[in-house]
Amino acid sequence: MDTKNSSGPSAAPERRRLLGAIGSLWAAVVWGCGGSDSATTATGTVSTGGTDTTSTGSTVSTSGSTGTGSTAGTCAVIPQETQGPYPLLAILSNAAMVRQDITEGKTGVPLTLRLKLVNVNGSCAPIANAAVYVWHCDKDGVYSGYSTNTNGNTLGQTFLRGIQVSDANGEVTFTTIYPGWYAGRITHVHFQIYLADNLQVTATATSQIAFPQADTTAVYNSTLYVTRGQNTSVTSFAADNVFSDGTTYQMAALTGDAANGYTATLTVGIAV
Repeated sequence: MDTKNSSGPSAAPERRRLLGAIGSLWAAVVWGCGGSDSATTATGTVSTGGTDTTSTGSTVSTSGSTGTGSTAGTCAVIPQETQGPYPLLAILSNAAMVRQDITEGKTGVPLTLRLKLVNVNGSCAPIANAAVYVWHCDKDGVYSGYSTNTNGNTLGQTFLRGIQVSDANGEVTFTTIYPGWYAGRITHVHFQIYLADNLQVTATATSQIAFPQADTTAVYNSTLYVTRGQNTSVTSFAADNVFSDGTTYQMAALTGDAANGYTATLTVGIAV
C-alpha cells in the first residue's frame, strides 16, 4: 500500500489552495506551455518508502480543465508523492527499459500516455533531455519484478515499466494499458523524472497520475476487466491515502473510450 509520509494530508490541502490562488493571478497557459514498504526483488530486499510532501513551488498558470475530453494544461510544480512499494529502481540501469511500448504482451484497454515537462521557474518552457520512468500495475492489480503475498511472484519480469527521454518540446509518450486496481489504492500510474537524462542521481520529481472516475468505471465494466469488477476497496479520491488532499495537478485529461482505447495527457511542472 502506498502511504503518505509524516507530514500527513492535513497541511497539503491548504498548500494546494494557496498554489491555486497564486495561479489565478497569472495569464492562462495551455498545453503548449503548458509508508515505507519493503518487498523482495530480483536484487534482494529493498526499502521503498518515499516522501509524499506536496510541493510548495509557485504556480505560473492554471488553465484548462481536467476531465474526459479536456486538456490538462496546468503549469505548476507537480506534488511529490511516495514511490510506493513497487518502484523496482534496479532496472534504471537496464538500457532495454528505454522504450515507448511497455506492455510486454499484457492485455487491457489500450492507453497512450503523454507527459509534457515544463519549467515552472522558466516561463513554462519545455524541459528537454529529461528521463521519465513510468510504472503501474496490470489489469489485475499486479506489478512486475516482485514477490509478495499480496502481489504474487513476478520476479524477473518488467511489464508495464519503461523510460523515455523528453524531446525538444518536453514531451514523452508511452504505449501501455489502462491500469487495474489493488486493495487500498485508487487507480494510478507512478512516474519519476531525472533531469539531464541522469538516472544515477535522486529523481527530481516522484509523483503519481490520477484518472477520471467516469472513465475508470467504464474501463472496469469492459470485457477484459469485468471479471474483477470495480474497485470496492477505495471508491473515491477522498478515501485514497495519496490523492485525498486533491488531484488538481495530477489528474490526466482523457480522450477516447473503453471500446477503442484512451489517450491520457498531463503537463508536469518542475522548478528547475
